[in-house]
Amino acid sequence: VQLQASGGGLVQDGGSLRLSCAASGSIFRVNDMGWYRRAPGKQRDMVATITSSGGTRYADSVKGRFTISRDNAKNTVYLQMNSLKLEDTAIYYCNARLVQVGSGLNEDNFWGQGTLVTVSS
Repeated sequence: VQLQASGGGLVQDGGSLRLSCAASGSIFRVNDMGWYRRAPGKQRDMVATITSSGGTRYADSVKGRFTISRDNAKNTVYLQMNSLKLEDTAIYYCNARLVQVGSGLNEDNFWGQGTLVTVSS
């Protein structure tokens, strides 16, 4: 199983970016998906998560600015980031809790490789 993230880059303060992350491989079922980030010198924190039925949760710092969504048919999660601020600069990691084919319905946790988002003034 692989998680491939894309969409990071350099954007000005107040701008927008959209991140995507697709899960591929021997997947039986994808449960929760989410985005986390690690800012310079800080630990990795939750940004937003979404359940397979569409329930969402956001960090207080991004509420009203970021929107998480997913396409279950494509095993893909998205993060629409609007009104970006300097403090949103971080490496963003996608996460998926999923059940692999032949795993006996055991859930495993997978991380993408990270994509850098840089917000400039």
